[in-house]
Amino acid sequence: MKIIKLLQKNSTGKNVAILFSMNMVFYVTILFYSIPMVLQSAPDMKLFDVSPSGYTREYAISLLNAIGPEGRNLYLSLQLPLDFVYPGLFIISYPLLLAWLLKKNHDLQSKVYYALYLPILAGLFDYVENVLVILMLKTYPDLDLNLVATASFATITKSVLSSVFFTLLILSILQVVWKSVIRSLAKANRKSGF
Repeated sequence: MKIIKLLQKNSTGKNVAILFSMNMVFYVTILFYSIPMVLQSAPDMKLFDVSPSGYTREYAISLLNAIGPEGRNLYLSLQLPLDFVYPGLFIISYPLLLAWLLKKNHDLQSKVYYALYLPILAGLFDYVENVLVILMLKTYPDLDLNLVATASFATITKSVLSSVFFTLLILSILQVVWKSVIRSLAKANRKSGF
């Protein structure tokens, strides 16, 4: 509960705007710069980070072979350093954003605030995934089956937690918008005498 109270306390519009903006800068950089750089030699393949259904040992070997030495080096020196900052921003910015939205419609004691743990857990699994991807890159081409399976599990878990979180986030945004529309309609009706 301490984490929830801390997030509720710090979920101000200003904090949300600053941290969400920082988060988006890293997300866009990763999506449109570092991932395409790593995949230059294999543009039709997906990096481990963006494979929500996981991957097999065979796929891992195929990907690391296809991106070649330069791609593997860029994965380690460009993509993963950025992806070590991004989950930290994710862990901070998204719970604050959700707390800020939830405060508009729910009492601070509501159990709905337990949803704030979803992006935190997703971010932690992203870190686990990153460490395991580093190990895969370091041990390639002798990839251990258990290492790949554990990395794949971390990727799937991160993806599931993120998907559930983003669904709740969209529902929270819709709830805030709906309440605002209802208030505006009620205000308009009062002014017009209905």
